[in-house]
Amino acid sequence: MIGIDAIRALQKTLRPRLIHTPVVRCPGLEGRYGGDVEIYAKLEFLQHTGTFKARGALAALGRLGQEQLRAGVTAVSAGNHAIAVAFAARELGTSAKVVMIRSANPFRVERCQHFGAEVIFADDVHSAFKRAESIQSKEGRFFVHPFEGSDIVLGTATVGAEICDQVGGCDAVLVPVGGGGLCAGVASAVKQLNPSCEVLGVEPEGADTMHRSFRAGSPQGIQRVTTIADSLGAPFAMPLSFGLCRDNVDELVMVDDEQLRVAMGTLYHDMRIAVEPACSATTAALLGPLRNRFRKKRIVLLLCGSNIDWQTFSKQAQLGMQDAA
Repeated sequence: MIGIDAIRALQKTLRPRLIHTPVVRCPGLEGRYGGDVEIYAKLEFLQHTGTFKARGALAALGRLGQEQLRAGVTAVSAGNHAIAVAFAARELGTSAKVVMIRSANPFRVERCQHFGAEVIFADDVHSAFKRAESIQSKEGRFFVHPFEGSDIVLGTATVGAEICDQVGGCDAVLVPVGGGGLCAGVASAVKQLNPSCEVLGVEPEGADTMHRSFRAGSPQGIQRVTTIADSLGAPFAMPLSFGLCRDNVDELVMVDDEQLRVAMGTLYHDMRIAVEPACSATTAALLGPLRNRFRKKRIVLLLCGSNIDWQTFSKQAQLGMQDAA
């Protein structure tokens, strides 16, 4: 367990560098759900860098000594983690050399470069990890893992603590699952502050590493990622995040790309927010496999990221009202 005292201490440390992202009531989603439910959304896509990832990156870099900071850092990412590491590196006065998947959205590449990172491309996520390992070995850069490590999980746990502070007595929190770092941290905080609250992880088909890991009872991997929710496309699970998810997550839910597209359109229609596919996962689960599950309950959807350009968004989202209904 990531202790609540450590979570609160990190909240205080990170406060000057982070946005305290709001929670809003979602009457449009309540109406689509059929009423008789309270639905809230934690707007973490309003965080610096456009995702929750800034929390873990700042937590990890904040523990580095001056010698390591002089050597710099490296990371692997489809985009969001790389942006966060670039941001954290700039904040703490070090350099970042990040490895991104060649198919990464150009908007995310530009954001990395905006924060001062050197960007190197790899053909797929497996080769990207190998390239980052080489950079770490040859240049002495500190590798900031995208979802594994006590600092990463402690950083994401601050999201869970904020949710409990902002929505007292919530009955369920829905969290997107990629590598599991976000869900592990949020669940760890929620289960300490509100033990009766359910935590449900939402994973896309085509990147079902955590589902496979839960079935096997140990961290598992997949050969390749086949989902539009590339931010949730972790090629494998790892021990810490897997263990915390196993111990604190009540249920895993799966959504497909069509449900993600409809959810993107729904969020735009109801809330006028244009978010990436990963961010729509919790909405897709609520309006899909979890429909009618939470009558007379208070639910929080974690909306995790919005690093997407309009051209890509309009291509992926089902924007017609008939599609979002």
